[in-house]
Amino acid sequence: MIIKQAKFLTSAQNLSQCPNYNLPEIALLGRSNVGKSSFINTIANNSTLAKTSNKPGKTRLINLFNFNEKFIIADLPGYGYAKVSKEVQNLWQKNLEEYLLKRDTLKLLIQFVDSRHDIQKNDLQMQEWLEYNGLKSIVIATKIDLTQKSRIQANVNELKRITKREVFPFSTVNKRYNDLILDYLEKEIL
Repeated sequence: MIIKQAKFLTSAQNLSQCPNYNLPEIALLGRSNVGKSSFINTIANNSTLAKTSNKPGKTRLINLFNFNEKFIIADLPGYGYAKVSKEVQNLWQKNLEEYLLKRDTLKLLIQFVDSRHDIQKNDLQMQEWLEYNGLKSIVIATKIDLTQKSRIQANVNELKRITKREVFPFSTVNKRYNDLILDYLEKEIL
């Protein structure tokens, strides 16, 4: 699949504020600062489409993006470290659970994991929650350009073993993996 057009649509705090575009949706999940917004920018070939930051916890809303007038990507707040109160974190969790469980157009979840490190406890908890709720998901191993080349395939294989899901390597620098991911998305959601 070739992305010819991508645009930001809206931000919403919760499911009731999310307009229904009658297009299949893909939701991006992952720890704060794992590279979800960078993924959007890379596949859109637009470095400013989704806001990125070096500080964890900058994405605080459900941000919806339209790709090729064919599907929607929802960039969700990251789980894990963010300098916000427990009350705010609990509200995020409630809003995200509602979105993930009740969004009718949601077809696929992509869980992002930093390939430079062992899978984290909160990544495993999210995986268990997805499995428990029967939600279809894949894994994208981010920041592979910062992983030793000799370790990339081993890291991907280890993530496949642990998560028992399809795993794709991803890099904002080395874009050769994008076609594999986009082809998979086209096959699965369109």
